Amino acid sequence: MGSSVRELAGATPATRDRYVDLLRVASLAAVVLGHWLMAAVTPDGVGNLLAVVPALQPLTWLLQVMPVFFFVGGFSHALSYRSLLRKRPGGSTDSVYSAFLRARLQRLLRPTMVFVLVWGAAALLVQLLGGGGGLSGVTLRMVTQPLWFIGIYLAMVAFTPPLLRLHERYGWGAFAALAGAAAAVDALRFAAGVPYVEFLNFAFVWLAVHQLGFLRADGHLRLRRPALLAGGGLVTAAALVAFGPYPLSMVGMPGEKVSNMAPPTLALLCHGLWLVGAVELLRAPAARLLERPRAWRTVVAANGVAMTAFLWHLTAMFGVYGAMLALDAPLPEPASAAWWAQAPLRIALAAALTAGLVAAFRTFERPVPTAPAAGHGPLAALGATLCLLGVLGLSMVGFGGLLEGRTALLIAIPVSAPGAVAMTLCGWLLVERAGRGPGRGQRP
Repeated sequence: MGSSVRELAGATPATRDRYVDLLRVASLAAVVLGHWLMAAVTPDGVGNLLAVVPALQPLTWLLQVMPVFFFVGGFSHALSYRSLLRKRPGGSTDSVYSAFLRARLQRLLRPTMVFVLVWGAAALLVQLLGGGGGLSGVTLRMVTQPLWFIGIYLAMVAFTPPLLRLHERYGWGAFAALAGAAAAVDALRFAAGVPYVEFLNFAFVWLAVHQLGFLRADGHLRLRRPALLAGGGLVTAAALVAFGPYPLSMVGMPGEKVSNMAPPTLALLCHGLWLVGAVELLRAPAARLLERPRAWRTVVAANGVAMTAFLWHLTAMFGVYGAMLALDAPLPEPASAAWWAQAPLRIALAAALTAGLVAAFRTFERPVPTAPAAGHGPLAALGATLCLLGVLGLSMVGFGGLLEGRTALLIAIPVSAPGAVAMTLCGWLLVERAGRGPGRGQRP
C-alpha cells in the first residue's frame, strides 16, 4: 500500500487540482468525527448531543460540511464527463453517458454493496438467534442511515450530463434556476401547506450545490466571488433562521417539526454557499501545503479508502459502545464533565476499529479497469434510478425488524430492507450491462 501510494503521488500531473482531493477527504472526515462526537449513548438508548446541549447547535454551521463534498463532486464529475467526451469524439451520447455512469457508480457501489450484504447477513443472524433488542437493535436501525448520502450522490452522477449542458449554456443562470426552484418549494411548503412538495428539495438544493462545482471547474469562483459567496450565504442563512420557519441546527434533530436536512431547505442551501465560499478562500494556502510530498501522499492515501471508512465508521462506533456495555465500563451522563473527559478515548477506539475495518474491506474501493463499449444510455439511467431509490430506501428502513417485515416510507412508498437491497442490486447490474454494451471480450 505504501509503495503504491508513493507511486500514485509521484505520478500526479502538474495540472491536477490537489485542493479538491483534500476537500473530499476533509469533508468526509468531518462527518465521521461529527457522528462519533454527537452520539450520546447510555444504557437506555442513543440520543443526540446537540439535543442534550442545544447551545452547541451553532457549531453545525462549521461542521455540517456535506455541501462541500457535493460541491467537490460537481467539479470532479464535470472533468470526468468532459474527459470521456474527448476520448470518444465519434462516440454516441448513449455510449459516453453509460460509460460515465458505470465508471462513477462502480467505485461508489462496490464498497456499498459489500457493506450492505455483510450487514444484511449479520442482521439476519442476530435476529434468528433472538437478538435485536437494546443497543444491537438500535445499531441495526441506524447503521445504514449514512447511506442517504450515497443515494443523493448517485442522483448527482445521473444528472451530470444534462445539467452540465445547462451550465455550459447559461452559467450562473443554471445555478440560479435551481436555487429559485428550492425557494419556490419552501414557499409552497411553509406558506401554502402543499403536501409532499418539500421532497423536491432533495433534488433542487443538492443539485444547486453540485452546480457550484461546475462553476468552479470553469473558473467562475475566482477573484472576489468566494468572499461574496461566503458572506452572502452566511447573512442570508442567518436571516432565514432568525425570521423564518427554519431551525438553528444544520443537521437533523430528534423530534423537531422542521429539519434543515431531511428534506433540505433553502436555509441549508445558503449554508452551503457560505461553506463553499469559505473553503475557496483557503485555496491558495492549502495548495502551497499540498506541494509538500508528505502532505500530498497523506491525501492520496486517505482518498483511496475514504468511502470505505465512511461506510463503516458507525459500525466501529457502535462496536466500541457495545464492548463498553459488555465489559460494564462506565458510560457517563452525556455532556457531563466525565463524558467529555472520556470522549477522546471513545473516539480513538472508534478510529482504531474503523482502521481495522478499512484494512478488511478497502480492496472493494479500488477501481476495476473496463474496456470501452457501445453502451446503452436509457438502460444505464434506469439502473441508476433503481440504485438511488434502493440506497435511499435502505438508509430509511435499516436492518431492524428484518424478520417482521419492517418498512419505512420513501416519500410516499413503503419500502422494506430486502426490497431496497434487491432494487440496488438490480440497478447496479443494469448499469454494468449498459456500460459493457453488446461487445465481446471485454474485461469484467
